[in-house]
Amino acid sequence: MPKLGRGGSLQSRQALVHSLVHTESWAIDLSWDIIARFGKAEAMPREFFDDFVRVAQDEGRHFRLLAARLKEMNCSYGALPAHDGLWDSAEATAHDLKARLAVEHCVHEARGLDVLPTTVSRFRKGGDDETAKLLESVIYPEEITHCAAGVKWFSYLCLRDAPKDHQGEEMVAKKLALLDLQKSSEKGLSTEVVSECQNGDGLESPAVSDVVAAFHDVVRKYFRGPLKPPFNEAARAAAGFGPEWYLPLATKVAAPGSDHLR
Repeated sequence: MPKLGRGGSLQSRQALVHSLVHTESWAIDLSWDIIARFGKAEAMPREFFDDFVRVAQDEGRHFRLLAARLKEMNCSYGALPAHDGLWDSAEATAHDLKARLAVEHCVHEARGLDVLPTTVSRFRKGGDDETAKLLESVIYPEEITHCAAGVKWFSYLCLRDAPKDHQGEEMVAKKLALLDLQKSSEKGLSTEVVSECQNGDGLESPAVSDVVAAFHDVVRKYFRGPLKPPFNEAARAAAGFGPEWYLPLATKVAAPGSDHLR
């Protein structure tokens, strides 16, 4: 793959937008794939389907907007080489919903959040305010919600499938509320439910650490190498993806029993 450059020339800006269009094309397929491949098979609730239909709609809109912008720059999708990293990860996680959520919808989505501000800056410095505005005002905030969906449903699976948890969907919902109390209203969970959990009828702190530990195990097995800083801490936090999730993965460690080299 040729280097994309820093956006100082038209050719470099074309390559950057082309790369973004290609990423969105994979993201559309992967959003529908996670629904079709895992939704029914894993007996996921209706909200899972709703969330990823919204993600697919967002990604489709991003693709159309970026492809149109690329045409305005006298280029078209398919005219330049493109990477297959997202699809390679999809194939590696095709049998495991937790792995798909962790790698595609947490690691890769969050990496996009890390690099987008720099990408926006490159377009601005290159005099392309139109592309910068599109990335900053439309795509960036919506990508935060996509990362949030990955965190949310990875956490859901860990809590639902915990061996000692036999209390049903309502208790899982209560436990999810405690993973991000500040956003409980966005999840449709009342303050009364959150209060009840805090009073001892819900999530204990070890359960939160168990979810994060499970995330570390899955990423170390299915993702090659350590996560690369710098991290966009503000955007990750907005997605409910605190540093305890990703900082331990920024250091290379051995992964016993891994099917994938690190």
